[in-house]
Amino acid sequence: MRKGSARRQSLPIHKTAGKHMAGTVERYGLMLIAPTLLLASPAQAADPVQLPRAEVSTTLEERVADLEDFVDGAMAMGIANREIAGAVFVLVKDGEVVFQNGYGFSDVAAREPVDPTRTLFRPGSVSKLFTWTAVMQLVEQGRLSLDDPVERHLDFSIPDTFTQKITVRDLLDHSAGFEDGYKDMFVESPDEYRELGPWLAEHIPARVREPGVEVAYSNYSTALAGYIVEHISGEDFCAYIDRHIFQPLGMTHSTFREPLPAAWEDDVAIGYEWKDGRFEAQPAELIYNIAPAGSLSSTGADMARFMIAHLQDGRLGNARILQTETARQMRTRLNANSPGLPGIAHGFLEARASNPRVVGHGGNTGEFHSNLILIPEENVGFFISVTGGDGASLARSEISALVLDRLVPTKRLPKWTGAPDDLVEGTYRTNRRSYTDHRVHPSSLIQVSRVGDHGLSVTIAGQTILWEQVGPGIYQQVTGETTPYGPLGLIQFYGEGNDTRFSFEAQPYTLYRLVS
Repeated sequence: MRKGSARRQSLPIHKTAGKHMAGTVERYGLMLIAPTLLLASPAQAADPVQLPRAEVSTTLEERVADLEDFVDGAMAMGIANREIAGAVFVLVKDGEVVFQNGYGFSDVAAREPVDPTRTLFRPGSVSKLFTWTAVMQLVEQGRLSLDDPVERHLDFSIPDTFTQKITVRDLLDHSAGFEDGYKDMFVESPDEYRELGPWLAEHIPARVREPGVEVAYSNYSTALAGYIVEHISGEDFCAYIDRHIFQPLGMTHSTFREPLPAAWEDDVAIGYEWKDGRFEAQPAELIYNIAPAGSLSSTGADMARFMIAHLQDGRLGNARILQTETARQMRTRLNANSPGLPGIAHGFLEARASNPRVVGHGGNTGEFHSNLILIPEENVGFFISVTGGDGASLARSEISALVLDRLVPTKRLPKWTGAPDDLVEGTYRTNRRSYTDHRVHPSSLIQVSRVGDHGLSVTIAGQTILWEQVGPGIYQQVTGETTPYGPLGLIQFYGEGNDTRFSFEAQPYTLYRLVS
């Protein structure tokens, strides 16, 4: 395996032709990751909070045309200040690649530039979108129903901790009720690889709540869905994705397999940490035991094809991976913890609930940090993946948020002047965690305190952020710090008494509950 380290230095940009030089893409062939008010519970109907559109003098087409220069500058800043070693960014609109650029190095020591058509990145949990696409292919074929109990399609049993059976739908919206952990997900050698079914049977997480009650992100749920695809189709999961998604879309440089095909070994970007003022190469991350949840390797150019297919309701050129109705269903909301903030679609996560609605999925491995974002109303999407030091994860989140706001800009909600909330101050803890390991890491706790009548402070991992009230139970960030979780957007409190909860706009996959 290639290794390398280097002093921080000016890094190159590798650009390939977009729509102005190459025509439409149709011509070409993980891991994840955080008070109270007397408010309506999520079970009650509530309209999404509407972020007002900003008044701008440019059209979307003009903003798209200007975006490449902006991204070039943002990446340069990320390389200089956020420990980015290498990155790829791809923008698509109306069935075309607008631009796809590589930044920095895939191998710092060898000074090998990132090539968006050849360099493989590890997008972590963005992989899940392929698994959910496969699930929905089987649904539209009538071979699987979202209401099927998962055990109908397994060769092992899930403990009957609760009488209610877990359905495929519960896997899809992360409401199966499993605790979440990372035991044996990452291994150090291919000698530790197991077949998907036996691995899942030996690593069933504790069931900690009734299915369908609340969303709590679960890597295991997605891997279980991938095994159901394997079980129903009779094909190995990786082979199924090759045959039914990669091949029809012409994604010729993508795989869920580990180790990589020998011909691609020198194409994968090296993962780095930033230590003592230089990049330190890290061993390859091996995630194959739970492949459907995060083992994808792909190029920016291939991810463009996947985005376009979903924006075009399952079609790319003459190829179709989903019927129109199924592709649209994948983007529709299925569940939400917060009554007014983004929730979970059929596999996609909502990044913005309305005005316009934005869906996508993020992904973090130890060394790679990625986002795939679609704005279906505008037929535009982008993919970003970076590697480098800890700051590279922040850069991914910051650049994603800045690009989204440039494409579909919003303005702040006005400050609330009505009666102040009956805020329950205290410590809150995520529902996405291990419940059988009773150790509590301080970074998993969030402290909420009142600031005047219409403000609050939220302390995360020692960092305090100020918020101001913009509606009943709704607060908007005042200070501009980027947290370890990235930009958080709005925060909403709901529930009551000891069951007071809150959600961040940027984290539809979890909620935080009052613990003290």
